Amino acid sequence: MDRLKGIEVFVRAIRLGGLSAAARELSMSPAMAAKHLNALEQRLGVTLVNRTTRRLALTEAGAAYLDRAERVLAELEEADAETMARSASVEGLLRVSGPAAFGSAYLVDLVTEFHALYPAVTIELGLNDRVVDLLEERWDVAVRIGKLADSNLVARRIAPVRLCICASPAYLARRGTPQSIEDLAAHECLGYTLSGEAGTTRWGFGADGSRAVAVRGSLHANNGQVLAQAAIAGMGLVYGPRFFVDRAIAEGRLVELDLGAELIDLGAVHAVTHRSRRPAAKTRAWIDFLVRRLPSMARDW
Repeated sequence: MDRLKGIEVFVRAIRLGGLSAAARELSMSPAMAAKHLNALEQRLGVTLVNRTTRRLALTEAGAAYLDRAERVLAELEEADAETMARSASVEGLLRVSGPAAFGSAYLVDLVTEFHALYPAVTIELGLNDRVVDLLEERWDVAVRIGKLADSNLVARRIAPVRLCICASPAYLARRGTPQSIEDLAAHECLGYTLSGEAGTTRWGFGADGSRAVAVRGSLHANNGQVLAQAAIAGMGLVYGPRFFVDRAIAEGRLVELDLGAELIDLGAVHAVTHRSRRPAAKTRAWIDFLVRRLPSMARDW
């Protein structure tokens, strides 16, 4: 039996919840998928999964093997993509979806650089904080920020993102500098709103945001850049991704504050494509370009 196919069946079966689901995705029969898994276990001399009629359960050996097997498959996919990208023509319409504020701050410049490298590619950039349906809305790739939920999408982690709290020197001179999260009650805290939600009245702390602090402020907006500009103008404190404010901090227009509390772990910037759609050369070239360029920008985030 094909050794690599056995590894692929094993990984897909665990991630999709069963051999039948793995078989469908790999275009083979459930019986053939089971043969590949059996052959893999026989070659290794261990049981990787305990199988029942309802589910698969990893053994201790299987759990250890899964992590390495996923890395092997990911590296092979990247190698295949890079090789095909070199041999295929990078051209055509590339539809890229991304978050509004991040897109305005960074993706526009990146698109300009990318087009200089691949002038045969026409780019349609859609900036929206709504989570788009890649297949239904015909996007080739989406740039998403945060911790991604498990799904049938393929995500490539590109650069870490962290949060910060900051205010303008003028505001701090006028209202004083908060030293702890308890001090926030006495300050103007500019709130981020999601679609359909009321203005933010609590700021979360701790990696998972479980420690909540009540805040108040005279401005709520659904756009991080708007809040950053308001903070620069001296309207109050802003709590958000550092990429909104990194340039203003570097230029001294905002001051980053340390309140002695762990901020929420925001996750990372990801490039997301759909598993059922083999990325075209233009899509692979765009993702590889982001992997080369964004981490250097993220050093200041």
